Amino acid sequence: MQGIEEQDFDQKLDLGTWKRLFKYAFSYRGVVLQILLTMGTVAAIDICYPLLARYAIDNFVVQRSSQGVLPFALLYLALVVLQSLGTWMFVERGGKLETLITARIRDDAFCHLQELSFSYYDKTPVGYLLARTVSDVTSISEIIAWSIVDVMWALVYAVGCFAVMFALSPKLALIVMLIVPFLAVVSVYFQRRILRCQRDVRKVNSRITGAYNESIMGAMTTKTLVREEANYGEFKVLIDEMRRTSVHSSVLSSTFMPLVMLLGSVGTAMAVVFGGGMITVGAISLGTLAAFINYTTQLFDPIQSLARIMAEFQTAQASAERVISLIDTPLEIREKPEVERVFGTNFEPKRENWPPITGEVEFKDVSFGYNQKELVLKNFNLLVKPGETIALVGETGAGKSTIVNLVCRFYEPTSGQVLIDGVDYRERSSLWLQESLGYVLQTPHLFSGTIEENIKFARPGATRQQVEEAARLVSAHDFITALKDGYDTQVGEGGALLSTGQKQLVSFARVILADPRIFVLDEATSSIDTETEKLIQRAITRILKGRTSFIVAHRLSTIRDADRILVIRDGGISESGSHSELMALRGYYYDLYTNQFRDEQQMQALKEAGE
Repeated sequence: MQGIEEQDFDQKLDLGTWKRLFKYAFSYRGVVLQILLTMGTVAAIDICYPLLARYAIDNFVVQRSSQGVLPFALLYLALVVLQSLGTWMFVERGGKLETLITARIRDDAFCHLQELSFSYYDKTPVGYLLARTVSDVTSISEIIAWSIVDVMWALVYAVGCFAVMFALSPKLALIVMLIVPFLAVVSVYFQRRILRCQRDVRKVNSRITGAYNESIMGAMTTKTLVREEANYGEFKVLIDEMRRTSVHSSVLSSTFMPLVMLLGSVGTAMAVVFGGGMITVGAISLGTLAAFINYTTQLFDPIQSLARIMAEFQTAQASAERVISLIDTPLEIREKPEVERVFGTNFEPKRENWPPITGEVEFKDVSFGYNQKELVLKNFNLLVKPGETIALVGETGAGKSTIVNLVCRFYEPTSGQVLIDGVDYRERSSLWLQESLGYVLQTPHLFSGTIEENIKFARPGATRQQVEEAARLVSAHDFITALKDGYDTQVGEGGALLSTGQKQLVSFARVILADPRIFVLDEATSSIDTETEKLIQRAITRILKGRTSFIVAHRLSTIRDADRILVIRDGGISESGSHSELMALRGYYYDLYTNQFRDEQQMQALKEAGE
């Protein structure tokens, strides 16, 4: 259950990363401006309260007079009401901004994931992607939105406090400010360590998410191999590591904030001691000292707030780096600018410029490897005429699925060319090709929803009649109508509420409804019983007529009618011809077919004997 190691990032706070992320916030300038104005107003009112207290002490308390109390009280009440409205507004606006940022980042991440090539998913666990797009995005959206709120208040309030304090008594203000350098040193010391711990926490959390995903997806394998205890042992190692790193981070954070508060209290004590002496010599009034005590007591609130925000930025730095690294993952299959200009992008296609596909496919000196050290195909050449059915057979790992993946442009050749209708498919958009493809996998994937919605997935505008016709062609209609809700039956997550054979039939109907020019069947009938397979084979024979098709098959009896059968060995074609031609050749295909036929006959005989 151990996943790949998370990417390590630089240990310094990366301002460039946060600049990228804050662009998401400032794309909603109206909301941000409302927050800034509101927080500026709230901070200004907070600065006014100690001045009002100073006025009350010097004019009402010391003078023992009530003259002017009513206007004073009305002014105070007006400020309280205005501040209450401002508080409501910044909470509402801040929450809205957080939601907007979250949606925008996830939108960008999702779109980018749609465009990434299969090679990225080959080496990236699902758990890592879920951790980045769910918890990490939530974390950085929260820090961005509320940091704008808190920083605006803290800056206005701190600058305002210092300005008023210097106006009231420059000497006393300078004394209070002596504590600021010590506060800066403590902040820098702790924040570096908090950042390091939080990076470790996020890395372990990602591995835990991946372990959960693997455990859920592999539940059947776990039970059949009796791996519960071993899996729990591996998972406990991750949990213990998460506990250690989280506790260490919490200890640092819990030590940092009390130290900030202690330094703030020292500043207040200094104001009281030195301010009291200044009163005795008449340098300041009692009201001024009271205002100073209020300011020094509250002055370190914005400083603590800024320190807390810095801590949160350090904490979220790991999440920010992970999200940006996902969004910035380079596309291995990228369209040329001139291709996008003519044919459009995946999300903004220009279908009016797409030429029709007739279905000719040619490999010209194609070499390909999933890594640079090992080639699966070497100088591979093949010409498939429009409407021709090509079957691919060979040992596991010989390159059969690689060939069809290259046809579909899920990967691109390391060298050489793949031509569609005589044109290198890199001179056309991927969507142009893939919209004309029908791909049925050995392990079908259905999406949450109804059977009808899954069949209509590639053609949302299809009618119920067209859906039923596609289902009838692959013999799926009978089993569907036998279900309680028929075509409105929910398939569950990944099609979990249907059997494997039923899922395969639905996936066949989905591809047929799309009416593609090029069919790819990758072990597509291996999960279906023999009788259903025969029905589908007859349907496929009709459907593939006039369409180019590639069939990767384990059961050789299903490809006897193919126009050409290619035996793939060591990255090339070792035998090629029709079924009868290859049988007459008495080579690798002959041995493979006769052995498989013999095995099937024996299994059939045993089955009949058992009955």
